[in-house]
Amino acid sequence: MSIRRLTIEFLTFVVFVVEFFTNILRFVGLGRRYYTKNYRLDGKVVLITGANSGIGKETAYQLCKRGAKVFLCCRDLIKGKEAIEDIGKRLNSKNELHLMQLDLSSFRSINQFANEMINLRIDVDILINNAGVMMCPKRMLSEDKHELQFATNHLGHFLLTHLILPLMTKSNDARILNVSSIHHIRGRINFGDLNFEKPNSYDPVDAYCQSKLANVLFTRKLAQILKENPKYHRIRTFALNPGTINTNLTRHIKGIRRTIYNILGTVFNLDTFSGTQTTLYCCLEPSLKSGAYYSNCQENKWLFQESKDIQSAQRLWDLSCKMTGIDSLHYIS
Repeated sequence: MSIRRLTIEFLTFVVFVVEFFTNILRFVGLGRRYYTKNYRLDGKVVLITGANSGIGKETAYQLCKRGAKVFLCCRDLIKGKEAIEDIGKRLNSKNELHLMQLDLSSFRSINQFANEMINLRIDVDILINNAGVMMCPKRMLSEDKHELQFATNHLGHFLLTHLILPLMTKSNDARILNVSSIHHIRGRINFGDLNFEKPNSYDPVDAYCQSKLANVLFTRKLAQILKENPKYHRIRTFALNPGTINTNLTRHIKGIRRTIYNILGTVFNLDTFSGTQTTLYCCLEPSLKSGAYYSNCQENKWLFQESKDIQSAQRLWDLSCKMTGIDSLHYIS
């Protein structure tokens, strides 16, 4: 086994131990933070991808409860309608809940969604890039022939963000949130084979961690570009780790990993309400640093070098533009 592979496996173990003991502390009530400030979002427009279940759905409820007009951007319209019905019952109103179809693994769907938003002439205040897939057991490809986790978790949100940015310029406090994971710390951007096309190269954990690291690097580079642009300099962007949560995101985990996850997750994983707290923090807390990474309702500066490499962030940005077929300067200029 190569030194590189041994290092990756060691980091995987470190991630597991850190997350495990963090969740134990949270389980007994130590170290768990909740966002308790009463800031409102009256009149604000929020887009949430992957909002039909899990923390996306709970986030929609929490933000709508604070007065926001929330668009649930979902691949499955039936599940999206069920989510709106459920949230509406909890709020005693569905007036500020809106459903839009959006498949983050399809560039066609993303462009169609963006065109619909533009035609609605709606100004957007907050974009929450929350949708994701996790650890597909076999290499799967998106509609555009990219590895599914990288396509959905990174490329789709990369394209969506560019298309929605022009709708955010009128907001006095626009924010873009990229929901990442603690597993980004063991990620590596495989620039030579982003889609795991080489024979026997695909590993579900490697692919997932690569996509989550991409979320962090995208956030860092986007923050730099927005800050330097007079048109977009007021827009801030954050990457965040919601914690380990009991949601259907883990549906693809199989075998011994599934057994271990089920045993530990039943006891120590967060519920969806707890899993929304850092998202709420990044949506509502006034003075947050753009481009930073947040976890447990605070900035987390414990980042590995891979997460802070601005050259890798630039290289990923350039490749993402090429893979999505967009000219970044056309949108951010």
